[in-house]
Amino acid sequence: MQFRPHNYQSYCIERLLELPAVGLFLDMGLGKTVTTLTAVKELKYHRFQVCKVLVIAPKKVAEATWSREAEKWDHLRDMRVSTVLGSRIKREKALARPADLYVINRENVEWLVDYYRNDWPFDMVVIDESSSFKDQSTKRWKALKRVRPKIHRIVLLTGTPAPNTLIDLWAQLYLLDEGARLGRTIGGFRERYFQPDKRNAERVFTYKPKMGTEQAVQDLIGDICISMKAEDYLTLPECVSVDVPVVLDSKAVKAYTTMEREMLLEVAEDTITADTAAVLTNKLLQLAGGAVYNAEHEAQVIHSCKIEAFLELVESLAGKSALVFYGFQHEKERILAALAKKHKNLRVRVFSGPQDEDDWNAGKIDILLAHPASTAYGLNLQQGGNHVIWFSPTWSLELYQQANKRLHRQGQTERVIIHRLLVDGSVDHDVVAALEGKADTQEALMESIKARIEHVRKENL
Repeated sequence: MQFRPHNYQSYCIERLLELPAVGLFLDMGLGKTVTTLTAVKELKYHRFQVCKVLVIAPKKVAEATWSREAEKWDHLRDMRVSTVLGSRIKREKALARPADLYVINRENVEWLVDYYRNDWPFDMVVIDESSSFKDQSTKRWKALKRVRPKIHRIVLLTGTPAPNTLIDLWAQLYLLDEGARLGRTIGGFRERYFQPDKRNAERVFTYKPKMGTEQAVQDLIGDICISMKAEDYLTLPECVSVDVPVVLDSKAVKAYTTMEREMLLEVAEDTITADTAAVLTNKLLQLAGGAVYNAEHEAQVIHSCKIEAFLELVESLAGKSALVFYGFQHEKERILAALAKKHKNLRVRVFSGPQDEDDWNAGKIDILLAHPASTAYGLNLQQGGNHVIWFSPTWSLELYQQANKRLHRQGQTERVIIHRLLVDGSVDHDVVAALEGKADTQEALMESIKARIEHVRKENL
């Protein structure tokens, strides 16, 4: 695909080429990855200003997003991307492999710093979803701080910060300028621009910005940070779909392929009906999601890869609300449990009636879970957010379109972004292909199952 940058992307690329430290605070859907890759290629091959580039990203993003983005665009296809993931041996081999870009998950940053010790080789570092470095007490932040003087170019990629998350900027900005703009300590920054909010007699739990803090911080960091909201640069309201690739780990792949093979081999291809196809695809969709119901209708957990990708996606929203559609009851329960464990401060609710509609539009809900059948018609949710997440896709084109229309409708002032979590090689992609082709549901169901049965049988020959 040919890359024709928007004006704002051209501007961002120029800033990346000019400045040694840049924060791109861009909303989702504005093309942070392709923008950064384009600048990296220019810096490495045309200006000879960088030699070895490291990208630090959430695990699921590290697995697929950067390599696929490079493959997607014509001008980037010759870029070599090495994913530094897996066991220690695999990571070491990936680091030894010649490449233009080395992508590692943020959990392994401390290991990477210790691995190289005094021979840190990366003269350019890109931190994808830099909000994961908002806490200066974490090991990953401290490790990166140690090697910061050896990094000649650094880029932070994250969404546009909300006013209530401004305090999280200190740790991220310190990695950019080593304290030059927001101060050398979090205590000093907090004292100047924030005041205690929730507290007891002995401890302050949260802080809120003082009047004028947002503008003051923007003025301080404006020379090295580019903050752009989607509605400022794109014709709105627009509705775009963003597929989030989910790569199963080896254990999950084995479990998925084994169960899929066992189910499909029990069915005769010439006896497939719409009903049997629906039963089978529902099972496969559950498998892709990470769990299936057994004979006693109890959820049997197979893997947590899609849950992990979902949690990373929620984190990347940087405090923005999301309407989340699930397909099965056990998905709802597993999502709730994961959010309660990982994101305790989020206001999470399962849609149950008019009060939830009012509270969502009033900004009182961060994550609203719903089954598409319960919210597909009659609800106006456009005032509460602009992000939709499909944990599992639905075969029903009508339900899919109507559910998305809860946010993408008159009165929506922002670009609506539909995130679809899709497991590689799974039935998830069959469903999306049917939706985009606007195919007859029953025919698509049967063709999908027949194709998968044929594939499994060939593998077993």
